[in-house]
Amino acid sequence: MIKPGSPAVRLVVPGNVRHNSGGNAYNAALAKGLRALGAEVDICRVEGNWPVGSEDERRRLARRLLDGVGSMGATSRTPVTIVDGLVALGAPQALEEAAAVGRPAWILVHMPLPGHPDLEGRALAAAAGVICASSTAADELRGRHSSGSHSTGSHSTAPIHVALPGTSAAALAAGSNPPHFVAVAALLPNKNQLMLLEALAATRELPWTASLVGSDSSDPAYAQAVRGAILSLGLTDRVSVQGELTGQALDAEWSRADLSVLVSQAEAYGMVVTESLARGIPVVVRDGTGAVEALAAGSPGGSEAPDGGGAAALPGTAVVLGADPAPLEAVLRRWLSEPDLRRRWREAALAARNRLPGWDVTAGTVLRFIAGAG
Repeated sequence: MIKPGSPAVRLVVPGNVRHNSGGNAYNAALAKGLRALGAEVDICRVEGNWPVGSEDERRRLARRLLDGVGSMGATSRTPVTIVDGLVALGAPQALEEAAAVGRPAWILVHMPLPGHPDLEGRALAAAAGVICASSTAADELRGRHSSGSHSTGSHSTAPIHVALPGTSAAALAAGSNPPHFVAVAALLPNKNQLMLLEALAATRELPWTASLVGSDSSDPAYAQAVRGAILSLGLTDRVSVQGELTGQALDAEWSRADLSVLVSQAEAYGMVVTESLARGIPVVVRDGTGAVEALAAGSPGGSEAPDGGGAAALPGTAVVLGADPAPLEAVLRRWLSEPDLRRRWREAALAARNRLPGWDVTAGTVLRFIAGAG
């Protein structure tokens, strides 16, 4: 039921991301949360080789932004348009055309577009407002496009807000004996499963098993390299490639996990981190990425990244990594060898589990921003 005064929202999302990415999961959960708050939501998928896309794809996007309410129902009002940053940041002309006729769109940024700073800056300047899915992404955009920055010319950005991902309640993980590692991410070079495999191989004298859970079709060449590494490193009896899982199969993988690992080279937030914590599973992340922010999301003081002062026990750790897997190996070896460390991380994960905000908080935050109360 549409509540009086509730906005109509058109959420424009990329059609070329078909695996269960963090951005896709956020968009779906946001739409569900907005509907629960009484908003009418239309999810509009736009095909294209995003980000940037071809000239024809960008033209089609512009026409879409200038469309009426489209498939929205008879109760529809003129919608507030929110465009996923994967589509919007590389196609500023489409946003500029919409703004020129008085229908500026909001941008929902999951991951900034540092490779195209001028396009990104133009898009931000043409937007009605910008909502970032992490403080890390917001800080990056402000740093690159703030007043006085000379990387993007003279563009003046729209207000930049933050609406952190929510977390759905989940069953507590039972764990395994021997300990079981899980890496939930599509098999992609950025997610760096090859480094994880090298680190695990260096600890093969210790008892453990591991699962790689995520799409193996997004980058077939990298997925083949991962499978080849498992074979060449002699890990076929220790590491399984599960592919993308959903429902009970995914729940079963989470349930047997004792430690989650996300060592992406770049990560704006890393929703899999809070999904791990929701199950009481501690996490190892790469330092210097937004996954550090997610690791602290359930800690006292909220979602700000830890400052290294040791004030609050974190449910895992952030490891400084370059190209050498040795620091990751050292962390995994220590966790495997020190029962007291395992206990402390588990206790911190259990404590964080009870503090994670739900998707209703995310949806309410976004609703306040687009309604002009943020």
